[in-house]
Amino acid sequence: MQPRIDEEITFRKLETLIAFMETGNLARAAERLDVSTVSVHRALHSLETGMRCALFRHEGRNLLPTEAAQALADAAREVLQTMAEGVRAARAVAGYAADRIRIGSLYSLTIRAVPTVLIRMKARKPALEIELVLGSNAELLQKLREGSIDATLMVLPEGAADIVSQPLFDDDMHFAVPVGSRHARHERIDLSDCTDEKFVSLKDGFATQNDFLEAFRLAGFTPNVVMQTGDIFSLMNLVSGGIGCTLLPGRVRGMLPQKVQLIPVQPKYLMRHTLGLSFLGTRERDPNLLALLAVCRMAKAELS
Repeated sequence: MQPRIDEEITFRKLETLIAFMETGNLARAAERLDVSTVSVHRALHSLETGMRCALFRHEGRNLLPTEAAQALADAAREVLQTMAEGVRAARAVAGYAADRIRIGSLYSLTIRAVPTVLIRMKARKPALEIELVLGSNAELLQKLREGSIDATLMVLPEGAADIVSQPLFDDDMHFAVPVGSRHARHERIDLSDCTDEKFVSLKDGFATQNDFLEAFRLAGFTPNVVMQTGDIFSLMNLVSGGIGCTLLPGRVRGMLPQKVQLIPVQPKYLMRHTLGLSFLGTRERDPNLLALLAVCRMAKAELS
């Protein structure tokens, strides 16, 4: 069984011992550690108590280390160096303050939000390597909690006490139809009039799909979905090809195919969600995530 170390022997006290041994007196050790001389003296005395052997002797007003103190200081340097390397290794595995950050994103946010954030992030931390991981809201939230990504740009999760979030902008869902559709003449769409329409949609797990289902629940019928896809760009192309209508967030307006038109829905069917940055609360002091958070706060006005 590994022998137990007395609780009086701590890393901080070992650091104090090393500072005292290298500077030669209490005052200079205190200056190096940015503490009082009394604090240094107390730490050394406590360390001596925990060691249960004499580490120092007094000669007049001077405190002189014994050979035992020198032996302990030599071991302490190795211990503290090993521990520092262990801390760095553990942080690197967890992604904390590493030279790489993995950022998740919804496909639809790659149109404007992602480039805005990444450009600002590279300007702030040029040496930082950024990896982008795309997926649905459900996939990104799972990856975040598993630790396979460090942060994500997505629809902010509701009721997630373990997540820290920074809102960027709100977005509304619109009715998307092929140009020339019979619905194109309407200023606002009443979804209850679309019971005979064919629809295309995203697969489960996407926030856009959740809004799609909720809107038609409010309309009182189950839409006839003739095809599903796994990304929003394919969904827009299906509408452009006349396969069916759908609901799309307004943020994709700048990337719509020429043959697709967005029309607002009546207020009773309006689906609005907030998009932004999310990361685990346990990592809220990670320097890379703090930099990303600052970048998103600065980009909020531009994206709004």
